[in-house]
Amino acid sequence: MQLQGSHWSSAVASADGAGGRNTPLRVDAQRNLEHVLRAAREVFGELGYGAPMEDVARRARVGVGTVYRRFPSKDVLVRRIAEEETARLTDQARAALGQENEPWSALARFLRTSVASGAGRLLPPQVLRVGVEVESDVRVPQQRQVGLADPPQPELRLVEQPSPVVPGGPDDAGAAALLEVVGQLVDRAREAGELRPDVTVADVLLVIATAAPSLPDAVQQAAASARLLDILLDGLRSRPAG
Repeated sequence: MQLQGSHWSSAVASADGAGGRNTPLRVDAQRNLEHVLRAAREVFGELGYGAPMEDVARRARVGVGTVYRRFPSKDVLVRRIAEEETARLTDQARAALGQENEPWSALARFLRTSVASGAGRLLPPQVLRVGVEVESDVRVPQQRQVGLADPPQPELRLVEQPSPVVPGGPDDAGAAALLEVVGQLVDRAREAGELRPDVTVADVLLVIATAAPSLPDAVQQAAASARLLDILLDGLRSRPAG
C-alpha cells in the first residue's frame, strides 16, 4: 500500500517508536531515487525517451513499483530527466560565456563539455527543432515526363508531419534560458567572423546531439565523440574569402 504525506510520516513514527528507523528509511529512499535517475539517464540516452519504465527499473535493480512510487507516470520521469539535462547544458553554456574571452573558444568549450557530459543524447526533440522552419507545401518534381498515351499524374506534395514531442518535456522557461545563452555564444562567434554566418542556435544544439553517440565501450565512445566533434567544429568555422 502506498503511503503519502502525513500518513507516511505517521507510519514511520509509529513503526520505530523513538525514531531510530526514520533516518535509514530516508537514506534508502534517497539512494533508490538516485539509482532510478541514473538508470533513466542511461536507458533514455541509449534507447530514447520511448524506452519503457520496466527497462529503467531493471537497470536500477529495483522493482517497477519502486519507480512508480517516485514517479507516478512516465511523463513525470521524462520531464525530470529532460529538465535536468536542459539545465545542465544551460549552466555549461553560461560557464563558457563567462570564462572564455575568445568567442570561438567559448563556443568550442561549450560544445566539448556538453558532448563529453552526454547531455545531447537526452535533449528532447522540441528543443532541437526550435528555429527550424518547415516548408509545408513543397512540390516534388515529376520523375519522368508524361507521354501522350499516359494518363495525367496527380501532383505530389510533401505533407508536413507534426513535430515529435516528448511527453512532459522541459518547461518553457528552462528551454528559453538554454536558447538565450547559446544564442549569445553563437552571436559572439559570428560577429567575430569565426562562425559561418548561416549557423543557427538549432544547428549548435544539433551538433551536441549528433556528436554524442551511445556505444557499449566507454573508451570507444569517448574517442568517437571527440573525433566526430572535431569534424563538426571544423564545419562550423568560417572560411577566409578567396
